[in-house]
Amino acid sequence: MEFALSEEQRMLQDSVCRYLENKCTLDVVRQAAADTVTQQSDVWQGISELGILGIIIPEELGGVGLGFLDAALVAEALGRAVAPVPYIGSSIMAPVALLSAGDERQKETWLPKIAAGETVFGVGVTEQIGRRETDGITCSDGKLNGKAMFVMDGNDADMLIIADDTGTLHIVDANASGVTRQNLKTIDKTRGVAEIVFDGAEAEPLPGSENDKEPLLKTIDTGRLMLAADSMGASDVMIEKAVAYAKERKQFNRVIGSFQAVKHMCAEMASELEPCRSLIWYAAHAVNEMPDEARLLACHAKAHLSEVGRFVAKTSTEVHGGMGFTDLLGLHYWFKRIGLDRQLLGAPELVREEAAQVQGW
Repeated sequence: MEFALSEEQRMLQDSVCRYLENKCTLDVVRQAAADTVTQQSDVWQGISELGILGIIIPEELGGVGLGFLDAALVAEALGRAVAPVPYIGSSIMAPVALLSAGDERQKETWLPKIAAGETVFGVGVTEQIGRRETDGITCSDGKLNGKAMFVMDGNDADMLIIADDTGTLHIVDANASGVTRQNLKTIDKTRGVAEIVFDGAEAEPLPGSENDKEPLLKTIDTGRLMLAADSMGASDVMIEKAVAYAKERKQFNRVIGSFQAVKHMCAEMASELEPCRSLIWYAAHAVNEMPDEARLLACHAKAHLSEVGRFVAKTSTEVHGGMGFTDLLGLHYWFKRIGLDRQLLGAPELVREEAAQVQGW
């Protein structure tokens, strides 16, 4: 059996890539980073019209009803463009949480709005992965208290999905009384990550997550998978830019790409990254077709791409020499995207430990 993308999947990714090449230029990314605008209006409008925001939402709820492999292909395209849009949290993790644990009213209320781009959701699950300075989030009498760190797409969120200490997921109005939001300044200014403090904030639980951590785990796993795909796309571009630069930059009256050391650097980047593509495809395929394997594969994909992405980012910058640090080339936007992807939802060491636990080690 040939495991490859269908013609429709290739067309999907090509159409998203072409749109982003035209609309999400380096100047757009640069302006978004300068203004810390992670929901760039023109780009956001365009991907909404392409149906990307409802990619995993069933058709009867306003989406397009595609699978997680399709969603991963879109994430890779967005990573290639370092697109300043809230995709992973709002369009993937939030729908997964609602589909896995929400009741019919919650699904019918929020999923069509997510698919139409009318409502952006932030997702806060980091406290269930590893805490730093917080005491976690508690829920009492329908109200949340505590601090959520690194809330995905939290900067732009109209609504939030937050996990409390028991693993129960809650819907919270991001602008409600008792909710204080602070945009976190990470290295990647094209992605919105927030710190949110709850002080008696009204919360509505997702019933399917009460006394069952499976919806929380699936939400985390799909987020990790999309971060891996995002890093794949960003790493691809960094290799392309390194090869192109090596073909035109001259030293000692020769293009540097003719030097064996530079050839080896480019070849090693390509040989390290290319096998990651099939790993992501298989992990995304497993979410729909082999759910028992999905968690382990998502951990492998996230941890491995974190390491390979860092290697590619470092080596590509070295090929560019001093020019690799300039804003003129803008290489640092992809470098920083890969760096933040590595840390969000668990650094590789932590994710590998979880993979070991899944296997009973």
